[in-house]
Amino acid sequence: MTRSYGGWQNTVTEEIDYDIPAELAEVYLVLLADVSRTGRLPRREELERLRKLGEHCAEAGYGLREVVSHCLAAARRAWQTLPGTSAASSVGELRRMGDAVLSATDAALAALGEGHERAQRLAVRQEEAARREFIDDLLFGRSDLGLLAERAERFGLRLAGSYTVAVAVGEEPFADVHPLVHRVERELAGRFGERDVLLAGKDGRLVCIAPDSERAVLEAFAELTLRPGPGYRPVRRVATGRRHSGPSGVLRSYEEALDALDYAYRLDLPARQLRAEELLVFPVLMRDRAAMADLVRSVLGPLTEARGGARPLLDTIAVQAEAAYVNAEAARRLGLSVRTLGYRLERIKALTGYDPADALQRFTLETAAMGARLLNWPEQPL
Repeated sequence: MTRSYGGWQNTVTEEIDYDIPAELAEVYLVLLADVSRTGRLPRREELERLRKLGEHCAEAGYGLREVVSHCLAAARRAWQTLPGTSAASSVGELRRMGDAVLSATDAALAALGEGHERAQRLAVRQEEAARREFIDDLLFGRSDLGLLAERAERFGLRLAGSYTVAVAVGEEPFADVHPLVHRVERELAGRFGERDVLLAGKDGRLVCIAPDSERAVLEAFAELTLRPGPGYRPVRRVATGRRHSGPSGVLRSYEEALDALDYAYRLDLPARQLRAEELLVFPVLMRDRAAMADLVRSVLGPLTEARGGARPLLDTIAVQAEAAYVNAEAARRLGLSVRTLGYRLERIKALTGYDPADALQRFTLETAAMGARLLNWPEQPL
């Protein structure tokens, strides 16, 4: 087949892939033909045109390797018919012409690569913006659920099933470019392959959304964030919500995980891995905030009369419960002697009228003490 490029006739074979924009072959081969004749360097406007063609190839879905291979194949087939090749009268002239063509080829392919990479970076930014918008809508429930389910398929989620959300919080805020995020992504992909899973940074936390059938993914997520290995800072806590169905189910599970982290922080729970179902008592306790405040005020209010205030005695109630009412262990945790601990317990009984040795009264004291921590009393007035 004979094609004309800017007045220069070149014979090519049917093997050249003209699905790649024909303009690329025209611009590239015309440049090589003129360079072979004159020995000049590529002009700025020619290189910019090649950059734009590189962008167009990327937008059309052609990989950079494919584009470069196409150009090199076209140059190899056109070599014998280049004007400089046929006009060379000596080996020296042919060598000089070859050097000029190779130099132009190098510059042309670099320009194509720049344009191709520029288009890919733009596409990545646009995809990331769409991904962040989708995650915002999914985790805040701000979009029509039907449309949200359609958009979810683009990011590998099929929201018709049941999903569970795990949330990790660290000493520093997470973003999608955080090194730990990349490590977790690599490890999860290496262990489980391409699953119906979404990992993202949200409001400084690291969020993992997985179908309930992939509980192993969530366990691996918790393990990788809590114990990421050398060179990575582990997170403080990981909380997992309960499983729920549909697009709104993701939001419910996410909110449960956030609530679990909030309760763990306010109660200073020692556990680093939390499950929402294990903490359901706290939403129940706080459902009627006024009633809880009344309980704290009625049961624990007299502790403010103690020397040093209510805080030491409140801590004693909490630590006693954590130590299963083993006085020696509770005293060790509080940094007290067993005798001093006994004195505090007597003061609690005398001031409140509730005896920690009585099962029902002990439950009332524990519940009131938890309510006090949730309400930040006595630091925050009721």
